[in-house]
Amino acid sequence: QVQLVESGGGSVQAGGSLRLSCAASGYTYSSYCMGWFRQAPGKEREGVAAIYTGGGSTYYADSVKGRFTISQDNAKNTLYLQMNSLKPEDTAMYYCAADPLIEGWVLSRYEYNYWGQGTQVTVSS
Repeated sequence: QVQLVESGGGSVQAGGSLRLSCAASGYTYSSYCMGWFRQAPGKEREGVAAIYTGGGSTYYADSVKGRFTISQDNAKNTLYLQMNSLKPEDTAMYYCAADPLIEGWVLSRYEYNYWGQGTQVTVSS
């Protein structure tokens, strides 16, 4: 059973930076697609960024391109999301997700079976 634990959230002023981490354990497949999602109050959960752990291909939502960077440390089984130039609209609960087989769009929450508990990011203006 894959377990995902996020950390690194917090409060920051607009223009600031945060780095989220997701520690993964319990892998049974050689590679996964891993993603970061976020959900603001009253809104649906949306995909932010994703990466294939095998080949390293990355994908980003248009709203974060050029500001956020997804990366991985395979030796530590840890996924990261570096968030720069943060905006108040980035405020949300951020979730890490993983799945060994993605058949549709990698930023669709419906494609992922394993989820962390989330870490809150709050950006003030």
